[in-house]
Amino acid sequence: MNRLFVLYSLAPSPFRRVLRSSAGFTYVAALMIVVIMGIMLGIAGESWRMRMHREREAELLFRGLEYQRAIRRWHQYHLTEGKPLKTTTQARRPLNELKDLLKDPGSLGKERYLRRLYTDPFTGDEFEVVRNPQQGIIGVRSTAEDEPLKKGNFDKELSLLEQKNMYKEWVFGLPEAVAPAAGTVNLGSPAGPGSSGVPLGPGSFGSQAGDGGPAVPSTTED
Repeated sequence: MNRLFVLYSLAPSPFRRVLRSSAGFTYVAALMIVVIMGIMLGIAGESWRMRMHREREAELLFRGLEYQRAIRRWHQYHLTEGKPLKTTTQARRPLNELKDLLKDPGSLGKERYLRRLYTDPFTGDEFEVVRNPQQGIIGVRSTAEDEPLKKGNFDKELSLLEQKNMYKEWVFGLPEAVAPAAGTVNLGSPAGPGSSGVPLGPGSFGSQAGDGGPAVPSTTED
């Protein structure tokens, strides 16, 4: 190192100026590289977060639609139109618990409306249920307050999700669960009214059993 300093000291002035100029250029170039790499890493990180958001949104739509189809089958509603079926083979019964969709306790056979219970892919928690005093559970929804990326061009089954500003406004179930008349629905636990000893009411929150993971489409036909 000392030899380099001696050589630099003995070098003519024009040569020393070139060395100083090259060192300054190298420093500026290094700074520019660091800045560019920072920008690229920021863009990559933002792209990754956006990709994860899109994947969670797609999974929420899938799981929500599975619940919606199961709930509509239970209440004997048309899957796409969302209207009660005119011809039915059994009396309509309230849906008291989401787990009843896995195996209908009122059926002599092993009638299934849903293959498994799902959790909210955004929060990892249970879906919140929407209840009607006469019909029991008529819908489920996310509790996430993030703004949806998708706000239009939904399939007909999910047309009621158009132009919503938060995921918790995405309600999957009967049409009256999405746009209920005032005072006709409650939010609560899927275990059923009074199961925890606390009456359910608007704004109360509950839970359901279930876990995340790969979703399996339901094969039950309308």
